[in-house]
Amino acid sequence: MSERVPRKRAAFESPVRLARPLAYDPDMPRPAATVAGGLLVLLRVLAGVFWLLSISLEWRHIVHDASLVIDGVPLSEEERALGLGFVWVVGGAVLLFDTVMAIFVLRGGNRSRVTVLVLSVLSISFAFFTWWVQGQDIRISGTLLNLGLDILVLLALSSRKAAAYARRNERR
Repeated sequence: MSERVPRKRAAFESPVRLARPLAYDPDMPRPAATVAGGLLVLLRVLAGVFWLLSISLEWRHIVHDASLVIDGVPLSEEERALGLGFVWVVGGAVLLFDTVMAIFVLRGGNRSRVTVLVLSVLSISFAFFTWWVQGQDIRISGTLLNLGLDILVLLALSSRKAAAYARRNERR
């Protein structure tokens, strides 16, 4: 019995070969890259929940260090609580959106896959921009975890198999 060994891909490929349409295969099994990409997005959601919790625990110090003063009057406790509520609502909406996108990626949606890829690129670009322009440190406790997850999401969901699975129902 001879085992079939897959042929190694060259380090470079012809653009003609890369642009060739994928085969129509609605019964294609879900590849590991798609599962990994969806799970990494869910891990990104979990990291966001921890980030929101850490902001909540440190909110008093964050507001105090920012020394927010409007018209010479410091913020009251009610205004600080309102600010924290706003952070929770916006953060929760973003995390809910990411959760929905992860579910759609796992189900094989191409639009959700592309949306997650674009959001990951924007997140990585924003982290680079803040590091470059503002000199913000990239730390394990904050930026590095999200940055690493975004890079892994890009690697997983931009693979050929993930793209083929997401586009498996398209007739070409």
